[in-house]
Amino acid sequence: MAEFAESYLKRLNEVLAVTDIAKIDQIISIILDAARNDKQIFVIGNGGSAATASHFACDLGKGTVSKFFDPSQRRIRVIPLTDSVPLLTAYGNDLEYQHIFSQQLNNLVNPGDVVIGISASGNSKNVINAIKFANTKNATTIGLLGFDGGQMKSIVDHALLFEDNHFGRVEDAHMVAVHIIAYAVADVWKKQA
Repeated sequence: MAEFAESYLKRLNEVLAVTDIAKIDQIISIILDAARNDKQIFVIGNGGSAATASHFACDLGKGTVSKFFDPSQRRIRVIPLTDSVPLLTAYGNDLEYQHIFSQQLNNLVNPGDVVIGISASGNSKNVINAIKFANTKNATTIGLLGFDGGQMKSIVDHALLFEDNHFGRVEDAHMVAVHIIAYAVADVWKKQA
């Protein structure tokens, strides 16, 4: 068992060691610019990536607030489209699962908003459809991806790719990136709030 853990961590460290820091910095700037311009940020994903999307939205929404009871403090408008079970199951049942995010965006997204799709494979149809829809609405699209980036790599405006073919390690790398991004955004946002 120890050999498995050592091997897993060794490979995860190799994946993280080649993280595109410039791309992370770019995503931080995009989120800050959107927040400064009162734009919305939407985060989506499936399975473990849905959990990462919810976690990311929590960190951006709550983690950037320094004055919780001051209504004058500007807040980052972030929405995880992964969290409404009734809405997800209604769209999944009445339409098809591949439209659960694009249909939510159809109600909410505006030009200049940011849509962040998280997909280890880059081939999740519901995330791809949402990104395609967001592109038609002139939203900025970002993909947190793994493997070779899949179909999403070529349709997002900005891709942060962790090249590994193990879902767990890609999801681990995504969480590291999400924490770096959220905490960096919070550091800047709290100083200006």
